[in-house]
Amino acid sequence: MKRIKNFFRILFKWILRIIIGFFVLSILSVVLFRFVPVPFTPLMIIRVVEQTFSSERDVKLSKDWVSLDEISPNLVMAVISSEDQNFMTHSGFDWEAIIKAYEANKKGKKVKGASSISQQTAKNVFLYPSRSYIRKGLEMYFTFLIETIWSKERIMEVYLNVIEMGDGIYGVEAASQFYFNKTASKLSKPQAALIAATLPNPLKWKPTRVTKFMGKRQAWILKQMNNIEQPEFLKKDKKE
Repeated sequence: MKRIKNFFRILFKWILRIIIGFFVLSILSVVLFRFVPVPFTPLMIIRVVEQTFSSERDVKLSKDWVSLDEISPNLVMAVISSEDQNFMTHSGFDWEAIIKAYEANKKGKKVKGASSISQQTAKNVFLYPSRSYIRKGLEMYFTFLIETIWSKERIMEVYLNVIEMGDGIYGVEAASQFYFNKTASKLSKPQAALIAATLPNPLKWKPTRVTKFMGKRQAWILKQMNNIEQPEFLKKDKKE
């Protein structure tokens, strides 16, 4: 009996240490990436491993970190318009969109996901692709952390630098160079809208292959870009 008690006491201590270690490391990593560029993400590693063991694909990893002031405001407006129009006003979770998506799913309707840009950033930087409840819980935790520790400007900067934008292409600078042969700072409104239009499935849709669907989505995004207010950090850049 004594041995069993000792075993559970030791087990409890190790579990407690792991939990405390996780919280300490997660908070430290979020603080670190508030100031330091994210070198790679779990998805990048997974894609490289998949390519390495695939006989039909070469290993490809193209990314180039740039600061937000080196990214066209057109692209910032395009991704907010297409992915998260309440980005500047919510605290990480767009509850109205989440409730709408939940109600639509109950009725069997196919709707666009309700993940905010903050949630997508947390998922891309800190987590692995999965649909489990554990992963979703961790996503909520990291979303809370980055919304607490980072500014909206930093969340947008990280998001635009790590998001997958094609086969082996990550971030807007690499995407701009690959698809339009120009830097992200030079993207026009139509080009920015086309890049944003691919984000639901960047491995399937390409900005340079404008199908009927892509054309409609581009037109919708351009319309939204004219209707929504610019984030404060873009207005600040204009004043400066």
